[in-house]
Amino acid sequence: MSATGASTSDAGLPAEGRGRAVIENLDPCVDDGRFAAKRTLGDEVSVQADIFTDGHDALCAQLLCRHESTDPWQRIPMRAGLNDRWQGTFRVTQLGHWHYCIEAWVDALETWRSDLKKKHAAGQDIALDLARGPGLIAAAAARAAASCAADDAQQLSAWAQSLEARADGIEAQLQSAQDAHLHELARRHPAPETLSRSATLTLLVERERARYSTWYEMFPRSAAAAPDTHGTLADCERLLPYVAQMGFDVLYLPPISPIGRSERRGPNNRSEAHEGDPGSPWAIGDREGGHKSIHPQLGTLADFRRLVARAAELNIELALDIAFQCSPDHPYVREHPEWFLKRADGSIQYAENPPKKYQDIYPFDFGCAAWRELWLELASIVEFWVAQGVRIFRVDNPHTKPFALWEWLIARVRRRCPEAIFLAEAFTRPKLMYRLAKLGFSQSYTYFAWRNGSQELRAYFEELRSRPVRDFFRPNLWPNTPDILTEYLQFGGRPAFTARLVLAATLGASYGIYGPPFELMEHQAREPGSEEYQDSEKYQVRFWDRARADSLRDLITRINAIRRDHPALQSDAGLQFHAIDNEALIAYSKRSADGADRVLVIVNLDPQHAQSGWLSLEDSMLEAQNAVTTEPALTTEPALTAGQAGQAQGSFQAHDLLTGARFLWNGKRNYVALDPTTTPAHILRIRRRVRSERDFDYFL
Repeated sequence: MSATGASTSDAGLPAEGRGRAVIENLDPCVDDGRFAAKRTLGDEVSVQADIFTDGHDALCAQLLCRHESTDPWQRIPMRAGLNDRWQGTFRVTQLGHWHYCIEAWVDALETWRSDLKKKHAAGQDIALDLARGPGLIAAAAARAAASCAADDAQQLSAWAQSLEARADGIEAQLQSAQDAHLHELARRHPAPETLSRSATLTLLVERERARYSTWYEMFPRSAAAAPDTHGTLADCERLLPYVAQMGFDVLYLPPISPIGRSERRGPNNRSEAHEGDPGSPWAIGDREGGHKSIHPQLGTLADFRRLVARAAELNIELALDIAFQCSPDHPYVREHPEWFLKRADGSIQYAENPPKKYQDIYPFDFGCAAWRELWLELASIVEFWVAQGVRIFRVDNPHTKPFALWEWLIARVRRRCPEAIFLAEAFTRPKLMYRLAKLGFSQSYTYFAWRNGSQELRAYFEELRSRPVRDFFRPNLWPNTPDILTEYLQFGGRPAFTARLVLAATLGASYGIYGPPFELMEHQAREPGSEEYQDSEKYQVRFWDRARADSLRDLITRINAIRRDHPALQSDAGLQFHAIDNEALIAYSKRSADGADRVLVIVNLDPQHAQSGWLSLEDSMLEAQNAVTTEPALTTEPALTAGQAGQAQGSFQAHDLLTGARFLWNGKRNYVALDPTTTPAHILRIRRRVRSERDFDYFL
């Protein structure tokens, strides 16, 4: 025991007890930092946290960030907001992983400065308080010198000496003590023992196409220019201008590898195939090769490289399907039978989803004893296609493979190719879809295809834009796929296809269509109650007349052009739903990050009947977005008279970007009517009427 009776043992004492700042509730943060939040190259990242301390001392906080390839931290001062919520921002300028954390401390020098002002304002004697300052400043100068910041150390030392030597009165000393520049220098060099530091978190920074992309799916074998002809990669190259003209920037090809002959499926998924039936592209592998080979009827590897290069000239990237499964004829089955699950009779287990059977597909046994060799081989498949120029991969059924495989494989590929983008085709339970996104998948398919009512659409997208989901999950919206022909499209006619197109293209920054069945409005199901297409391309070659007069290609082209012209539609942030008093209508807007662009969308969800309702807009929606223009408004409405000038702020022009029509609206509440046979939807730019100095009407 010491003389005071206190124990001299330091058992239980913290390693450092002088750090008094508390840092809580960091944002963005996914699963307590287990996974990386996602951002896009060039984004300004806002980091927030609750930061506070005991008592009334002044706090300082700084945001530390760095790219994984660099050692020194960037240090950015943070700003205090309401209720102890602090914020700092940094811009991500490189692909890959960024690390960030927060340091906070009680700022003794700032507390001294603030208390001096308060005491002086209260008429109290501050002579002793002033005398304390030079010691605090000298200590900051010593820390600056120790960190090799010689210039800072020199300025701080001079300040301390000047303050100590001043004899020209309290007012002059007080003024010197308040020098903002010198206080900022001192804040760069806090006492290490006073620092509190948060956990270090991670961001995954991907390129813009991971956030904003427009996909078109096409079966190469159905790309021929004439009926009864097997398409080729050269045919795909011929169709690239068609895809580019519609405004798509990603062309997704289902598997292009050789297709097995054993247990080959016939048209409409018949269990028996006849001579000439091509089989399913997802039954990968034959004597011509496996996952790293090209089906001989499609062409050669040279043809594929030429397709990739030509697509790039048109600002289109090729996306390839990655399906980790084999046909019974795949070389892997012969060379590595240990990679597959055996049944009791010793035969290899084919894929099943009872009562469905897929005898033409063998799944891998990812938990086999040779799993390391299997995983390395699977990674080499992706790396092979990266070497051929592919940077985007649509992964088939990733939720049926181990999560650990994807976390390892995606990280391995990105270390060598940071530009790689992975789309998860995971129509499964939400938690599984979210886990795949956390593990590194850039985008994911969604339940969008089956959300038809206004309330269910709104509820679903409010979930996707809530925290923390929006920090790691990027939806890619598809109204149809080769596996999904919804009842809505089967029976809704052209208005249904139009409505789903508008919803997909405006609710999501990334969306895709399976064409040509979409633009040609293919809607015949294989049988009642089925979502399978009649005569599906999955099991046979189809010929498509892309020049058909009733094609939706012009509408698709227009909508994709609107997406390109409006930054508000190029992000999933800024989505806001608006009240409308008819459940058959849905209204929402999207706003760009800088607030300069805002688009309002109203869709009639009823493909059979005209619907109308009163739309209510919030004040924020009606705020002016730009400065006064110099072009007169294009409207048939008469100009406001001088006596009506006071009403101008409530008058708005709604410009329909789909049709070019312009409507003059007044106030927050306006009437909307949509006929599915003529105008199933509005995509509107809201422009506020103002008055120029010359008393003309203009719009913002």
